[in-house]
Amino acid sequence: MAEAYIEKILSARVYDVSVETPLSPAPNLSRRLGNRVLLKREDSQPVFSFKCRGAYNKIYQLLRKQPDLTGVIAASAGNHAQGVALAGRTLGLKSIIVMPRTTPAIKVDAVRNFGGRAVLHGDNYDEAYAHARQLQEEKGYAFIHPFDDPDTIAGQGTVGVELCRQHPDDLHAVFVPIGGGGLAAGVATFMKYLRPEVKIIGVEPVDSACMQAAIKRGRRVELDQVGIFADGVAVKIAGKETFRLCRKYLDDIITCSVDEICAAMKDVFDDTRTLMEPAGALSVAGMKKYVEQRGCSDANLVAVTSGANINFDRLRHVAERAEVGEQREALLAVTIPEHPGSFRRLLQMLGRRQITEFNYRYADSEQARIFVGVQLSGGGEEREALLAALAEAEYPVIDMTDDEMAKLHVRYMVGGRAPAQDERLYRFDFPERPGALSTFLNKVGHKWNISLFHYRNHGSAYGRVLCGIQVPDGDQARFDEFLAALGYNYHAESDNPAYRAFLR
Repeated sequence: MAEAYIEKILSARVYDVSVETPLSPAPNLSRRLGNRVLLKREDSQPVFSFKCRGAYNKIYQLLRKQPDLTGVIAASAGNHAQGVALAGRTLGLKSIIVMPRTTPAIKVDAVRNFGGRAVLHGDNYDEAYAHARQLQEEKGYAFIHPFDDPDTIAGQGTVGVELCRQHPDDLHAVFVPIGGGGLAAGVATFMKYLRPEVKIIGVEPVDSACMQAAIKRGRRVELDQVGIFADGVAVKIAGKETFRLCRKYLDDIITCSVDEICAAMKDVFDDTRTLMEPAGALSVAGMKKYVEQRGCSDANLVAVTSGANINFDRLRHVAERAEVGEQREALLAVTIPEHPGSFRRLLQMLGRRQITEFNYRYADSEQARIFVGVQLSGGGEEREALLAALAEAEYPVIDMTDDEMAKLHVRYMVGGRAPAQDERLYRFDFPERPGALSTFLNKVGHKWNISLFHYRNHGSAYGRVLCGIQVPDGDQARFDEFLAALGYNYHAESDNPAYRAFLR
């Protein structure tokens, strides 16, 4: 079976639309990590992602078997869509790509620029996929799966062929991002055949780790929900064929948080002056975590930077989270006496550290609660030392550095408390499109009073809302039923320490 895949990979037709991407040194990362770090720059493809390899090879092989084929169809929220559109145009086929209505305009426009017909349908990939299958039946076009197909996997496997040629010896590990698993399956299958001593490490977001869950359980697992920050790898269930290959050939899978991905995006920018999309920098985040956990040093490490299709308006969110992800910023809630000179004494206690954020509003005649960001030189040990020093100086402190609600919402809302009775606090994710916020308010505020509300657009497919809702104790069961029927992902936050410190 392995030999058959090697033959498919070596004979894959990709270079009609793809280029052999460079293997570029990353000197800043190399110095910091104590290893020789190289980036396999798949973001430099014509569609700014590796996806054109697999899409073109699949369609090319299909056309050889079905020369009367007139069109192809796909469901995608971004990079696969562009690969299919480019392949269709190059091979003279019509292409229809069904994309969720939440897809950013930059990706929809890119599909159209490559000659594809973009059809916007549904709020998520599953709804777009179902509509694509319906159109496939009507049109008689071939469906091009984004990852779970041997020809697609073989096309992505050409990345491994190039790596073996570009770095012929003494390579310790290659880090590959995983969504559905097509790239990881192709690279691992080829490299384990030719270079079995090289470790192949898959990397997934901690909130979209479908392949890791599948390998742990020994069968494919469908996640209840997935994080949408790294939308290029936000997949609920791994492919059947990709799971089989990844379970056999991957050495390990590492998971990374949003903050760690943001820090990796900044790392790649510092070395290349290129802005990766979150999925594109995922492999770098995994590589950094591997070095930290394994104590790896003086080794040759490769990270596949898989894509650079990022919306410009997401950069604000990325910049805010990068310093936390690199452990170069601590977010703290510090209680000080409410009298003159208290701010000054707190700042003296913090020493010469740069203050990155300082939020306060009068709320109590005895005590003041400050939301403060403090720049660190790097590393969790310094943060722990700072917390210990504040506690020793008898400053009550809450560490909010890893508190998602504090980072997304509370930092913008420090402004005193309200005497809202029976308040319950929730975070919601809802599809981001025109009118979505009004729709959300109409659904939630129709039966219960909204006592707190914060929404901030982060340039992604989903809006994030923090909402306080007044629900009497006797109405909680009815409200729980309402939440279940609402159809939005939500998180109960009434016990969150940042809420207790600043808003309740």
